[in-house]
Amino acid sequence: MNLITLLTGSTSGGTEYIGDYLANLLTRNGHDVNITNMGELSDILYAKRLLLVTSTHGAGDYPESIAPLMDKLEYQSPDLSHLHFAVIAIGDSSYDTFCGAGKRADKLLEKLGGQRDIKHLEIDVLAYELPEELAEVWLSRWEKTFNK
Repeated sequence: MNLITLLTGSTSGGTEYIGDYLANLLTRNGHDVNITNMGELSDILYAKRLLLVTSTHGAGDYPESIAPLMDKLEYQSPDLSHLHFAVIAIGDSSYDTFCGAGKRADKLLEKLGGQRDIKHLEIDVLAYELPEELAEVWLSRWEKTFNK
């Protein structure tokens, strides 16, 4: 059994819905999940396994719900070598900063020493009527990395 910190970054709530959906799947699969929609630095510092699900706001920016946390990570640059992580980036492909926040978060977590379990997932909300279905397929692949 794995304790998973699931952190969502959302502006309109759609990403929170995907996070809740994935948290339910993980719980059903026997994992303990700590889900938070307004993360604190301690949520990442004390996590062993992190799933970050974030939309992109404006010109590739983090949503307001996680922007302060991501700014603290960048500024304080803590050692995250203990952390296994995965990122789901939600975006709209009509913008040239498509999935920009998720891509930035993925690079930042790696730069701080985090161990990426699987390549991040990019979900285009224009291409998928039910983005949680695509996330569910990706999630099953991510879970397989837990015992490696």
